[in-house]
Amino acid sequence: MPEDRIDQLYIVTCTAPVNIAVIKYWGKRNEDLILPINSSLSVTLHQDQLKTTTTVATSRSFQEDRIWLNGKEEDVTHPRLQSCLREIRRLARKRRNDGDPCMDSAGLSQKVHICSVNNFPTAAGLASSAAGFACLVYTLARVFGIEGELSGIARQGSGSACRSIYGGFVQWIMGNKEDGKDSLAQQVEPETHWPELRILVLVASAERKPVGSTSGMQTSVKTSCLLKHRAESVVPGRMVKMIEAIRKKDFAAFGELTMQDSNQFHATCLDTYPPIFYLNHVSQQIISLVHRYNKHYGETRVAYTFDAGPNAVIFTLQQHVPEFVQVVQHFFPPETNGADFVQGLPVNCASLSEELKQSIGLEPVPKGINYIISTKAGPGPCVVKDPTQHLLSSDGFPKKMIAV
Repeated sequence: MPEDRIDQLYIVTCTAPVNIAVIKYWGKRNEDLILPINSSLSVTLHQDQLKTTTTVATSRSFQEDRIWLNGKEEDVTHPRLQSCLREIRRLARKRRNDGDPCMDSAGLSQKVHICSVNNFPTAAGLASSAAGFACLVYTLARVFGIEGELSGIARQGSGSACRSIYGGFVQWIMGNKEDGKDSLAQQVEPETHWPELRILVLVASAERKPVGSTSGMQTSVKTSCLLKHRAESVVPGRMVKMIEAIRKKDFAAFGELTMQDSNQFHATCLDTYPPIFYLNHVSQQIISLVHRYNKHYGETRVAYTFDAGPNAVIFTLQQHVPEFVQVVQHFFPPETNGADFVQGLPVNCASLSEELKQSIGLEPVPKGINYIISTKAGPGPCVVKDPTQHLLSSDGFPKKMIAV
């Protein structure tokens, strides 16, 4: 069994993935329920490279709910965290009241200890809250015996977390109901659908972003006319085209839509008053590099997208990865000899022609990119079966860990 009982301690550990939106979610029509003003679509990244790990334990000896994130105890009364806890416990009570013999009534009243770590920078625009809340909800569901649809609960923690409940290519349908019961995530295609697709995360900064997504969205909804136009007139058509491009594995269409949507998202940030700047000079240089690279070949071979942060996520096909990584390394020379510059999936060496370098024609930006994470589309959350991987000890408190 993946779950373990140790002296009345009930303990479960799960992992959940990061997702990167290619049709962006930005703006809520209901802040409390986290209901978006438009639908969105994302690619789930592989957990071998990017994931959140969460351990949840229950025990009658626990006096209160507690949570530790990346080695530090956090405020368990945070409203969004409480929303997820409350909804899971409500569903568990409902199952018990409906006469489910598997439900342990004593366990429902017990407090929880939650410990969570990310293996990537938190709050740097790499969808840490999406992976974090998806993992929390998935793990709590295992602890309390909840089965079925979880994306609506994860959404109440962080909007984009609902998409991290599934692997592969995932749409978040905005829904129309005021109670949000139809605002759910749905898998468009599994991670096995497009095996040639590769993702490169170009980490330009691991620092905390200057304007958080929640406050940024609130200001945009209040002040940006472009955001309203985007939600009502642009995104619905893009969603249809993007799903078609994914199903046909049409990279040119996929890449162009991805870049156009990223550009428009950041345009709405500039249209916000006062304006929000998530991109920096390195981000702008990456955008220029991608367009010059594609122009050199006369086709869309690589595509960028930027969430609420300066880090670029590059989509390409497996055959183009070695050369493009060399291009990045040439125009953003790393601080070291490059040994740790590329992390994750191995990348073969490639040589660059002088013609390509001259065609791109940008001035190199030394140390502009800290490192590259090479990855691909991956599965949704899963249970960790190895009990040695629990983040909590047999006393229900965190093992000694190093914050990532």
